[in-house]
Amino acid sequence: MENRIRVVQYGTGKMSVYTMRYVFEKGAEIVGAIDINPNVIGKDIGEIIGSEPKGVIVRSTSEAEELLNELKPDVCIVTTMSLLSDVEEALMLCAKLGINAITTCEEAFFSYNSNPVLTNKINDLAIQNNCTITGSGYQDIYWGELISAIAGSTHNITKIKGSSSYNVEDYGIALAQAHGSGLSLEDFDNKIASIDRMSTEKRNALINGGTYSPSYMWNVNGWLARKLGLTVIDQNQKCVPTTYSNDIESSTLGMTIPAGNATGMSAIVTTETKEGIIIESECIGKVYGPDEFDKNEWTIMGEPNTTIVVNRPATVELTCATIVNRLPDVINARPGFVPTCDMDELKYRTQPLNNYVK
Repeated sequence: MENRIRVVQYGTGKMSVYTMRYVFEKGAEIVGAIDINPNVIGKDIGEIIGSEPKGVIVRSTSEAEELLNELKPDVCIVTTMSLLSDVEEALMLCAKLGINAITTCEEAFFSYNSNPVLTNKINDLAIQNNCTITGSGYQDIYWGELISAIAGSTHNITKIKGSSSYNVEDYGIALAQAHGSGLSLEDFDNKIASIDRMSTEKRNALINGGTYSPSYMWNVNGWLARKLGLTVIDQNQKCVPTTYSNDIESSTLGMTIPAGNATGMSAIVTTETKEGIIIESECIGKVYGPDEFDKNEWTIMGEPNTTIVVNRPATVELTCATIVNRLPDVINARPGFVPTCDMDELKYRTQPLNNYVK
């Protein structure tokens, strides 16, 4: 591709501070920005990323279609919320206009197993208008490709067991609330944990109706099964609250979480496959105490057993770098809603991003 990749940033919160800067530093350009927050609408994106003015002013979501039609970018980066239904408007708009899009929405990583109706709706429209929609981020490598790569060096696998933790303070209020941060234990049980006690039939009805709220590992397990060529026969999840012994301040929630209340949650997803391999993964998202930090640990059990541990990963920066390094893959991919397990392996980009576009 001769010209620089042109990007529109949809959502100018915490994550965009990195994605927009990384886009410029990788030889592409931000040509437009969109947000719903009146406090940032009208600002130059240079003010958001801490640089000189870029001549790009944040526009309201009410102007999104007009702006995207006017700019016709190569790709749109959507960094807003965590459920597919929450980013439906943005992704459907991109699909309607034939604009490639990549989102940090965690469910979009492999939403075919949690909201197939909406996923297929976006897929059909994207195919019709010859563009690609996908989800990516930290999980692309640290919960996905890293594990599939280790699996490639293993003779026989009986179980894959993973655990990853992250501070919800780093990702904004929507994610913190989705994890039950700040709730009493009673409210956590009623609003979040109760969903785990439903029957498989009821869960499937919610999934097919587009109203199921999966934990992040629900989609990760589906991604891994697809990547490894496994056939899922059953999957369930269990969410339990995390607590801390002292009061904790949450700047994201704007509150003090009392000792003993939920600081977040641990969600464990267990997947059984026709091939006999069990995938059991846990994500722990919470407001951290002063002695807590991010950790990512995965074990492949079989012949041989292998464990890999990543302590203190810079989860936000790794998420945003993954998104930006994926941009050429999104442009190169087949039309439709395409999970990254169906794309090329993620690569470090030494040259300007446009040099990797076929």
